[in-house]
Amino acid sequence: MRIIALGEMLWDVFPEKEFLGGAPLNFSAASQRLGNDVAFITAVGDDERGRAALASMTALGLQTDFVRVVRGAPTATAVLTIDKTGSASYVFKRPAVFDPLIVNETQSDRLAELQPQWVYFGSLTQTDSGNEKLVQKLIQSLPGVRCFYDMNLRDGHWNLALVERLSAMASILKLNDDEAKLLFGLTCAGEEFTLESFCRLWSSRHTIDMICITQGGEGCAIFHEGRLRRFNGYAVKVVDTVGAGDAFAAAFLHGFALGWPMERIAPFANALGALVASRAGATPPWTVEECLQLMAGGAQS
Repeated sequence: MRIIALGEMLWDVFPEKEFLGGAPLNFSAASQRLGNDVAFITAVGDDERGRAALASMTALGLQTDFVRVVRGAPTATAVLTIDKTGSASYVFKRPAVFDPLIVNETQSDRLAELQPQWVYFGSLTQTDSGNEKLVQKLIQSLPGVRCFYDMNLRDGHWNLALVERLSAMASILKLNDDEAKLLFGLTCAGEEFTLESFCRLWSSRHTIDMICITQGGEGCAIFHEGRLRRFNGYAVKVVDTVGAGDAFAAAFLHGFALGWPMERIAPFANALGALVASRAGATPPWTVEECLQLMAGGAQS
């Protein structure tokens, strides 16, 4: 599978250490490790963090051809706070070096030559109007390409109109249950929320083929062809949840593109997300064999 991913690459700054991250980078690293071909469009500063980011991308098996190095701008960071459950909250500085992303004519030609089947994007970077236009331009220039929208709402870095426009581009939408409840409340005030009612509303309104709702350690729910199905998660000792949802997205799209049945896709995605949550940082080491071993042990009921 060939994928174009675009968006933020940044350093997740923990109290004791920094890890390379950003949802699109995390997704790209996991997708590449699963054997896919990913072209990642992002930007870094011409500084120590930027050079370290490029070296880390290479170590992760990702090409750096579509990374813009910007002089006079610092590489982006996100300051993280981890609560007792391992869940993270983020503080971003905007505008950032990836505001906006730029693809020159030569790079555009190369992207077209790749003949990608999927374009992956989130919400954070698209709050810059230039980046949203870049997503639209890519979709229009790549016949037959489909979109995976990994919502990832961060406080202060999204708005409802933007989310609705991005949702309308998506073939597959991924979000968590808190985000589903929030969006339902903003669009259906006074009505009783259920995951199924949200999925029926959102898929119908924005013509989305499939919606994936992650539910942390409980697993996920998948809405497809008018039916909501739930798949249990796997019990692991959580170190931090940073990158777990991005790994889930990569594993889900990988299985979907290979034509696996949902009974295999969702457990595989849950297993990879659990593995990442059990280790420090957004792109820790893992193997497919470890995912399969976790799946063989059975999901928690």
